[in-house]
Amino acid sequence: MIKSYQFIIFLLILGPVVQVFISCNESANGQLADAKAPIATNDSIVRIDTTKIPDDKYGDDVRYGRELMLHTAYYIGPDGINGKYLGNKMNCSNCHQDAGTKPYSLNLSMSFRNYPGYRAREGRVLSLAERINNCIMHPHLGKPLPLDSREMISIMSYLKWLNDSTRVDNNTKGVKNLELTFPDVAASPERGNVLFAANCARCHGLDGEGKMQPNGVTYIYPPLWGPKAYQPGSSMHRIVKLAQWLMANMPYDKATYNKPVLTSADALDLAAFINDDKIHKRPFVKEYQYPNYKEKAIDYDRGPFNDTFSEAQHKYGPYKPIIDYWEGRGIKPTY
Repeated sequence: MIKSYQFIIFLLILGPVVQVFISCNESANGQLADAKAPIATNDSIVRIDTTKIPDDKYGDDVRYGRELMLHTAYYIGPDGINGKYLGNKMNCSNCHQDAGTKPYSLNLSMSFRNYPGYRAREGRVLSLAERINNCIMHPHLGKPLPLDSREMISIMSYLKWLNDSTRVDNNTKGVKNLELTFPDVAASPERGNVLFAANCARCHGLDGEGKMQPNGVTYIYPPLWGPKAYQPGSSMHRIVKLAQWLMANMPYDKATYNKPVLTSADALDLAAFINDDKIHKRPFVKEYQYPNYKEKAIDYDRGPFNDTFSEAQHKYGPYKPIIDYWEGRGIKPTY
C-alpha cells in the first residue's frame, strides 16, 4: 500500500505532465470523454484525443461533424452527397487543420465557449450557428446551412465535444494564433513571390490554382487565389492573420509551430504576395464589412480607419506605428 506522503509526492511529480494526447485516428470506439479531463495550463499545448468520442447517438453526430470538417466538399460541396451548400471545393480543414484540433492552426477548441460572441466584422453578437454559416458563405462562397439540418447540428456537436474534452482557456498555447515579430518595413509582395516559388509552388502550383484530387471532388492542395478561393474580407485575406498561420504551419511537410521554416518577415512577405489583389484575382464581393470603422482590424485593407494611416499601410504595414498609435490612445489593436 502506498503511504499518504508517497502518494502526495507521486502526484506532485505526475501533475505537471498530465496531458490529453492528440490523435488523427478517426475510429469511433472510444469511451465517453471524461468530464474531469485535465485542464490545459499556459505551460501546455492544447491536445485532443479523438478516440474518446462517445459511442452513442451524440457521438454519431460528433463524428459526422468531424467528417464535415475534414471532407466538407464531399458532403456539402458543389457536388455534395448530402447537400450542395458550398460554392467552391475547399474543406474546412484547409485552414482549421486536423479538423480544428491542430495547435496554432485556427484551432477550434474554444469556439463553443466563445459564442454567442461579438464580432466586429459584422458589428453585432453572433450565435455559434451564425459563425459557422459565416465561414460557409465567405471562405467557401456558399449559402447558409439550415439551422435544424443534421450538418449544422453535427458541426455544433463536434465543437461542443472539443470544448468539453479539452477544458482549455484562451491562454492555452495553440488555441490562438502564433505571435509575430513585426519588422520595421512593410511586407513585400515582390519578396513574397520569391518565397512562394521556393516553398509553395510545388504543391499549390505556380499560378496558385491548387491541385485537385483525381475524382474532382476536392483539392489535395487548395487554391490560394482565383475565382474559387477564399474571398476578400475573409480572415485569411488579412496579411497579419495569414502570416501567423503560415509561420506555424507552412511548408506543411517541414514547419512546426516551435520550429518554423519562415521568419515573421518571411511570413508577412509571403502573405502579402498571396493576398495582393492587384496581381491575383479573387471572387467578387458586393460589400465589405466592419459597420463601425473604429473596430476594424489593423490589417484590414479598406478605409475609413480610426487613425491617420493609409489603406496601403493597413494592408502591408509596417504595422508597428499603427499598433503604437492605437495603444498610445488606450485602444487594443486587433489583427
